[in-house]
Amino acid sequence: MSADRSGALPTARTTLEPRVGAPAASPSYRLELANLSVAVAAFGVGAAMAVMQALSRANLALPLRSPGVYYLSVTAHGVLMALVFTTFFIMGLGYVVLRAALGRDLVSERLGWISFWVALAGTAAATAAILSGTSSVLYTFYPPLQAHPAFYIGAALLVVGSWGWCVVMVRTYRHWRRDNPGTAIPLPVHGMLATVIIWLLATVGVAAEVVLLLIPWSLGLRETVDPVLARTLFWWFGHPLVYFWLLPAYVVWYSVLPRVAGGRLFSDPLARLAFVLFILFSTPVGLHHQFLDPGIPAGWKLAHTVSTYVILFPSFLTAFTVIASLEVAGRLKGAAGWFDWITKLPWSDPLYSSVALAMLTFAVGGFGGAVNAAYAMNAMVHNTAWVQGHFHLTVGTAAALTFMGTSYWLLPRLTGKELRFKGAAQVQPYLWFAGMVMFGVVNHVTGIMGMPRRLYEASYVGAEAAARWSEWTAISAVGGVVLFVSAMLYIAVMVGTWLWSKPGAAPAIEFAEPLSPLREDRGVWDRLGLWTILAIALVAIAYFYPIGQLLRTERFGSPGFRPF
Repeated sequence: MSADRSGALPTARTTLEPRVGAPAASPSYRLELANLSVAVAAFGVGAAMAVMQALSRANLALPLRSPGVYYLSVTAHGVLMALVFTTFFIMGLGYVVLRAALGRDLVSERLGWISFWVALAGTAAATAAILSGTSSVLYTFYPPLQAHPAFYIGAALLVVGSWGWCVVMVRTYRHWRRDNPGTAIPLPVHGMLATVIIWLLATVGVAAEVVLLLIPWSLGLRETVDPVLARTLFWWFGHPLVYFWLLPAYVVWYSVLPRVAGGRLFSDPLARLAFVLFILFSTPVGLHHQFLDPGIPAGWKLAHTVSTYVILFPSFLTAFTVIASLEVAGRLKGAAGWFDWITKLPWSDPLYSSVALAMLTFAVGGFGGAVNAAYAMNAMVHNTAWVQGHFHLTVGTAAALTFMGTSYWLLPRLTGKELRFKGAAQVQPYLWFAGMVMFGVVNHVTGIMGMPRRLYEASYVGAEAAARWSEWTAISAVGGVVLFVSAMLYIAVMVGTWLWSKPGAAPAIEFAEPLSPLREDRGVWDRLGLWTILAIALVAIAYFYPIGQLLRTERFGSPGFRPF
């Protein structure tokens, strides 16, 4: 930490000027609000689907309870939460960051609107296919489970729409770079561009799977599909998808949280290093999800294991940098002891509490991720409730709770409307945290006990081993109800602010200053073209040989199955 000659930290200022100001004329955030509205709607429907699953696993008698309805809800919850809510929220946030941090309007905003409508059309098609009961293929849509063609076509359109978002983001940045050739990229823009690069690298795999394999197969143009090849292409996309969710959350942690806490960012260079490491190593990790799949050489599984452990390092960097930034904020407010700075932080602010609790939960979920990446331990927890517990602690809290807290900070700044139901906004993050502890931790425990994931009937047809799960699944069900209440409070605050608050002066969108003076010239971590080329090379090394081997080997495909 930088200090003056007396050893004290710099004194806090009541107003911190952003390094790059907002546009002189207040922009119209219609495109951003359109994306945010779809995200909130998808979140609400997905949350309604989730509470039924938690109660069902507790063997409660629910209306219309059946395997078909259960697995329909599992699919809808996974797709709407993990793909639709996150994608639309990130697209909206990305546009906001570029406008505010670069101080200019979007380039090709018309393309942004076209991309939005394409992605929305795809979402509508996929959601309709799921709710019709013809596409209960779960979030991962593994073949030989077969969905209606509208599901796969809708998923493809969602990805195509997101590619349009990437074009708008890159073109806007390139226009700014042309006018500022030697200037450092504003940190929040650096993080969002890293997100764009990871998304483009990752979606190559799922686009190939859906367009070349699943759509022709679902239309009857080919009789069979190779499940292992399809799974490999999916996990080319599936694990870096996690970093597509996390990096925008990290942008908030680095660029917004320290300012809301009343401090400064501990280290700007460490944040840039973390984003570059994610660009390099987030994609060549997918085969650690296929440890138990045949047809993939053990050596390549080991290589992806190493990459998975490498990608833990930038998250450790993030944890250190953000916690140090919060300590700076506490000490600027007068804290002197080892830990009393924690009590100086604004725990009643919904953005701060959301992010702080998300970080705490992510630490536990990250430990579970290290277990998943180790071959021997992965074999113990593979396809058990442990996996869904890990997934909900990481994505379901680290990303989702950060996005909810960011919504509370963002919506008044986009609309000029004061946040409604502030008490609900303050309570909601703590309810989410409490519900997720009950739900996520219990699933880790029952997973170690052998309970399968995505299990409709927790009694497991009277199996003796299942008797040990019953008390735990009841706790999980309570956690699911608490999570649902928290989700509805979030929806109430968002809808109430949108519909019933009167517009006024919009607060400025401002980002945290670094603790030490920031170099103004373009450093090595800003050479995003170089890092992208290296990342492409790593992806080619990680996937081309194992996929080529699958294509060269005689394969026996599978017809489609629709058990529900």
